[in-house]
Amino acid sequence: MDKPGRKLKLQITQSIVVLFTVMAIIGTLFCASAFAGASNVGDSVQSEMSTTKADVMKYGLIAASVAFGLGAIGAGIAISHVGAAAMGAVAEKPEIAGQALIFVALAEGLVVFGFITALMILGKI
Repeated sequence: MDKPGRKLKLQITQSIVVLFTVMAIIGTLFCASAFAGASNVGDSVQSEMSTTKADVMKYGLIAASVAFGLGAIGAGIAISHVGAAAMGAVAEKPEIAGQALIFVALAEGLVVFGFITALMILGKI
């Protein structure tokens, strides 16, 4: 491998290590205070929740996460295809850039639909 390639690989590796280190430090600092104050709240909530309600909440949370996750994945796939085609079209004919942006925004709407569906599900739990 040539020298610039090695340097880039080293920089990427260092960036990832620094990112995970910062995330671990921040997570430790903020989660410790959250878990310390949650001990009194958990006792009252646990006594009020029945097994049936816990099952309904579990499936509701799973449904909300699936709705948002699949919407985001679908939008990512749509934007990748539409964006590539739009950039190719804009490269050949620059005056259609506005129309290409509209098509990319339409594909982005899938995320919004998934997010709204997830909020509606969470509102019913």
